[in-house]
Amino acid sequence: MGKWLRGWCSGVGYTMNMAMEVSVKSVFHVVAAGMIALASSSSASATETTYGAAGCGLGSVLFGDEGGFVQVFAATTNGFFGNQTLGITFGTLNCGEGALDTVGARVFIEANREALAKDIARGSGETLSSLSALAGCADDAAVGATLQQHYTAIFPDQSVPADAVSDAIMTTLSDPALQCTDIG
Repeated sequence: MGKWLRGWCSGVGYTMNMAMEVSVKSVFHVVAAGMIALASSSSASATETTYGAAGCGLGSVLFGDEGGFVQVFAATTNGFFGNQTLGITFGTLNCGEGALDTVGARVFIEANREALAKDIARGSGETLSSLSALAGCADDAAVGATLQQHYTAIFPDQSVPADAVSDAIMTTLSDPALQCTDIG
């Protein structure tokens, strides 16, 4: 940048610091917009795309699974932007299924245990519909009917631990007939 930028800055009334600040902000905004675009576009194809030795992240989107020294650039990109954690959490950037899919359903089940027990006993209800949507199930009514059939296995007694209830519900939702796509 040196002399050229100093000359340009003095000609238009900028100081060198002002020009650097504008330049850094511009680069940051372009990179941030690119990351958001790449993250959203790679989300749909996360399970179809492979990645190389550098792992998932922005580097895998930019450089793919090409072997060799290219993976150094991919790893550097991943490290510089610190995006692997977000990719793993939300299932973007070639990181496969999102970790929040199953965790979110389990947290919902544990937080709404009493209301969910009542809705499962009835075979329908607001919390059951919410769980069905959270799990990405195709048919709320089918989910309600199936969970209602398994009520005694899910809630054998009132002292059953919360994680046992979550496990039983998640096992029931993993039935391929229910087509729940957002659970592990």
